[in-house]
Amino acid sequence: MERGNVLVIGNSGVGKSTLINAVLGDDKAKTGYGSSGITQKLEIYENEEVPFRIIDTVGFEPSFMKQQKAINAVKKWSKNSVKEDDENTKINLIWFCIEGTTRKLFSKTIKDLSRATAMWKSVPIVVVITKSYSVPEREENIEMVRSVFENQKKKLKNLKEIIPVVASTYTLNETAFAAPEGISELIDVTNKLMPEGIKASESDVNNFKLIRKRALAQSVVGVSTASAVAIGAVPKSLSDALILAPIEGAEIGALARIYEINKSENSKELTDSIIEIGTVSVAAKAVIKSVNAIPNIKITGKILNAIIAGAVVAAIGEGSIYVFDKIYTGEKSIEDIEWVKSVMNSKLSSDFINNVTSIVEKTGRGGYTKDLDKVISLIQSTFVKSKG
Repeated sequence: MERGNVLVIGNSGVGKSTLINAVLGDDKAKTGYGSSGITQKLEIYENEEVPFRIIDTVGFEPSFMKQQKAINAVKKWSKNSVKEDDENTKINLIWFCIEGTTRKLFSKTIKDLSRATAMWKSVPIVVVITKSYSVPEREENIEMVRSVFENQKKKLKNLKEIIPVVASTYTLNETAFAAPEGISELIDVTNKLMPEGIKASESDVNNFKLIRKRALAQSVVGVSTASAVAIGAVPKSLSDALILAPIEGAEIGALARIYEINKSENSKELTDSIIEIGTVSVAAKAVIKSVNAIPNIKITGKILNAIIAGAVVAAIGEGSIYVFDKIYTGEKSIEDIEWVKSVMNSKLSSDFINNVTSIVEKTGRGGYTKDLDKVISLIQSTFVKSKG
């Protein structure tokens, strides 16, 4: 499969590696093109499912000398490809990575990156605003970037897109987090800007995006589960208190955004129905009753609460992924609320109780009654599918 090349450039700490993982996935392969002396200063990755490889440059440092080393490594790599007339190493697209939390430095960063890539005057540029955790500031950041490009002395006319992204789930506090966003859009735009004959078909891109959505969604469930365990380990009865509602609401809302369910008119009715079923009272009471019947198990109420809370949020999350996946692919309709309720109820049925009971047994008999990290690991290995 012929592939294009995306050059990724940005300051150290901007999150290039996390971004590449989000786009290509865990099964990406490290490759090398050109002389080994040059590629040692570059990291080149590809995934056989997409028509472009990603060339990760050394992160820019404040030191001018270190910046020059990074710039020279890329220039040498590209010049060699020109000499060899090798299409495999031709730069087809450049991602300028700038960090959304350092907006005061946007102008200097973009100027530095423009200088570093000056030899590719006609190559399209996509500005990726990483760590875009603040939703209200995203549009303002986009305008700031656009303004910097327009006000440069040597105007770059090859700016094609500005995309704010959150490449991995970012925990804000125990009940709030910033979920992955912008990755599907970046994949779409990157494929669109590949040369004719290289770009993948729409159906192939959609299939790959679905794989990435599933993986990013599972990361949300993992973070939500850990938060629920921490919240659950409090001196309150889960069977009477709706202490998980904020976490469930944040989890389901984030999953809806990943699968673009939130863009539909009836999305609120759908997500509300899932949150309603996520109420822990019935499931918690059934689990407590089941646990009390286990012989020779000594476990504190704190740990039991933590296990139940984490398990409920994990089960609701995985059920939501299943539902949203079917709706996204068109196999089910967003209006089919009764089907959604049926799926979610099944996630908290007898299998759920048996799984939680098993986790309680492993926790009690394994001596993990004071280890919340081990509790989280047991819950995630039971309920949360592995990330792709």
